[in-house]
Amino acid sequence: MQRTDLSFTSHGVRCAAWHLSATSNALARPAGRPCVVMVHGFGGTRDTGMLAYAEPFAAAGLDVLAIDYRGFGDSDGSPRQHVSVRRQREDCHAAIDAAQHLPGVDRDRIALWGTSYSGGHAVVVAAQRTELAAVISMTPASDGAANMALIARRHGLGHLVRLAGHGVLDVAAALLARRPHTIPVVGQPGATAVITAPGAKEAYTRLAGPSWRNEVCARHALKVAHNRPVATAHRVRCPVLVQIGTEDQVVPVDAARRMARRIGHRATVVEYPVDHFDVYDGPWQQHALADQITFLTRVLG
Repeated sequence: MQRTDLSFTSHGVRCAAWHLSATSNALARPAGRPCVVMVHGFGGTRDTGMLAYAEPFAAAGLDVLAIDYRGFGDSDGSPRQHVSVRRQREDCHAAIDAAQHLPGVDRDRIALWGTSYSGGHAVVVAAQRTELAAVISMTPASDGAANMALIARRHGLGHLVRLAGHGVLDVAAALLARRPHTIPVVGQPGATAVITAPGAKEAYTRLAGPSWRNEVCARHALKVAHNRPVATAHRVRCPVLVQIGTEDQVVPVDAARRMARRIGHRATVVEYPVDHFDVYDGPWQQHALADQITFLTRVLG
């Protein structure tokens, strides 16, 4: 499997990426091969759980461009570990532009793959990019307001208050030009972390690659409720595969279903009896992958 390190620019900042060239001509046309742009989930990196999907895509005849957002992994940008919804969606747009100029790639057959937090980003970007050919939205974070309500129900209002307090400290640090105040991406139930669902820390750290860091700027806790891909889902004009874990303890299942309904007839919805991180390894990863390859082959083939 040929994997090439390359970079592209997003708003003047260098973003790191892997380009996996297709090892099959099964989906090739005179204009070139289709390409899947892959973007990682909340606080993740391209070496955290994505190659298990990227390499089989390449074997099926799809080029892949897997990226690190600005401020994460091997990409440049500061502050480091800052989960900015606006900036990450800008990086998605820049990655799509870069994919359209890869040698041998058909610029009219670009798909966007997102998971968890980026599963929501992918839907919003698709609403803005009418030329996208397909989207995969796996276990998506679809409605920040619903996510806040889920956290309050499962972990108590006190947990939200603590996260907000850390967010205020980080905003103050930014105003005073000090180093960011960070909190863990994932922790045990009861810990002060963004994700504290049972089993989440063990699952996330098992998948983590060498560039992953278990920290994010705490200021994001003040903006979670404003991230609402469900609000723009009705504008998507390309086919979308929405994959939902019915036992998901990290993102609200009903919100993902609601987003899919707003996409309408363009959405293919597949539900699995799994928790949030079960789609990254093991037998359910194989199920989700097979459905993705079937979808991409049908839509892009």
